[in-house]
Amino acid sequence: MKHHPLSTVLLGIVLLAWCTVATAVEESELDRELRLSAAIGDTEQVNQLLDRGANVNAANKFGKSALMMAVEGDNMETVALLLARGANLNARTVAGCTALTFAAENGHIGISALLIERGANLHDRTKGGWDALMIASRYGITDMVDQLLFKGADPKASDKHGRTALMQAAENGHVDTVKMLIRAGAELESKDKLGETALIIAADKGHVDVMEALIAHGADVNARDNEGATALIWAAGQEDHEPVVKTLLVHGADPNIQDVDGISALMEAARYGTPAVVDLLLQHGADTNLKDDKGRTAAELAKEKGNPGVLKRIGSLSR
Repeated sequence: MKHHPLSTVLLGIVLLAWCTVATAVEESELDRELRLSAAIGDTEQVNQLLDRGANVNAANKFGKSALMMAVEGDNMETVALLLARGANLNARTVAGCTALTFAAENGHIGISALLIERGANLHDRTKGGWDALMIASRYGITDMVDQLLFKGADPKASDKHGRTALMQAAENGHVDTVKMLIRAGAELESKDKLGETALIIAADKGHVDVMEALIAHGADVNARDNEGATALIWAAGQEDHEPVVKTLLVHGADPNIQDVDGISALMEAARYGTPAVVDLLLQHGADTNLKDDKGRTAAELAKEKGNPGVLKRIGSLSR
């Protein structure tokens, strides 16, 4: 047997290594082109790149695949092709996002329906703890919420802050979504890590129609957060929240509940609110003689804060 000189063998190894690197570079470029083509919805180019050996599931440094990019771009035909060519429907980015959460984030209802039909995991969550239902609820995409609930999404699930889909919808004023989630079994009295319920959140944000929907389905108007504050206390200190305060009082909110610092709704209004809110509270039995944990009444707090309009209303009522 004829032996090759050592130099020839080494040359062969170098050439083999170079070819391997060249092939890897070429494949990497194909993968990059695949993602770019998917992002702009060039389905024909995507098909050709896959035929040339592009990896259908190759992801960029953030973990985003061609399928995810096609979903973001609302490129239905490209999404369908990638799925037919073996794209991983439930692949996840570095941040835990999936094709379905991208569809929810961008409001692409047709694509979300396709992904759900093909078996997308409904309960996968991003690193923030958000699943597709929470995202769709946050943006009030009611048709998508309906899709997800019909296929079994959990309306009771919460993110890393303890916030549910119902709370997301309530915070952003999406009353139709709120009603849909309630009908699907969302828990009205669930609390986030701050102890806030959907009603407290809606009241703080001033969404009266959402509040009314929650109350109509049995939400507790006197629920307290971790600091002992009610929706009424949260609302009383905000200048533009007179309708919120009125709604809560009409539905039985107690104006004399005090938080852990002894602050009542009237005291909060005395510090930061308006005379109109003070009038509403007084009309519904707010006690002017309650004291906070430092022994101060609402009138004294109004004086400290330089709120003469409020002080005029309550000063003469205090004993």
